[in-house]
Amino acid sequence: MDKKLVWVAAGLLVAMLAGLYTYTVLNAPEDEQFAQCRQGAVAGGDIGGPFELVSGTGETVTDADVITEPSLIYFGYTYCPDVCPLDVYRNAEAVDALEQKGVAATPVFISIDPERDTPDVVAEFADIMHPKMIGLTGSPEQVKAASQAYRTFYRRHAGEGDDYLVDHSTFTYLVLPEHGFVDFFRRDALPDQMAETVACYANAAS
Repeated sequence: MDKKLVWVAAGLLVAMLAGLYTYTVLNAPEDEQFAQCRQGAVAGGDIGGPFELVSGTGETVTDADVITEPSLIYFGYTYCPDVCPLDVYRNAEAVDALEQKGVAATPVFISIDPERDTPDVVAEFADIMHPKMIGLTGSPEQVKAASQAYRTFYRRHAGEGDDYLVDHSTFTYLVLPEHGFVDFFRRDALPDQMAETVACYANAAS
């Protein structure tokens, strides 16, 4: 191949790569502003999104009504014998730790057991766990739609009457107003660790 053609091709390749780099930088995803806060990759595609559920007062609410500040969202059920109370209380402790840092946050509990978790039941559960906690339930269809939006899993076991257990995923989701889902926490995350991470996101978003 003619050397001149080689240099022309090389020049075009460099120009293309430079253009691609410029486009990538100028059009970087919004959540790149949170890169320093993230402990690891957030995989699984789009998580979160709009939902319509029922609050403890029996009022139908949307995600816009609920997520007005950094929120820790957990999907569980009030009859859960051990896992849910521990996880939800851990989230409440993280919110208290955030308050000491001057960061306001809301713990949110979404029931995946609408048959037993009526608005009154989730309201009482939320009040016991934390004064700021928002308890949500809804129709089976509403709960399923919210669960699917956050890619959670739940499955009811067979049982007689109200005596049954529900298998479910145990992630806690960090959601920011105007940004949506940004990160998640596993069961082994400690309240202080969660507070540090949430504060980082809150400061980066402001």
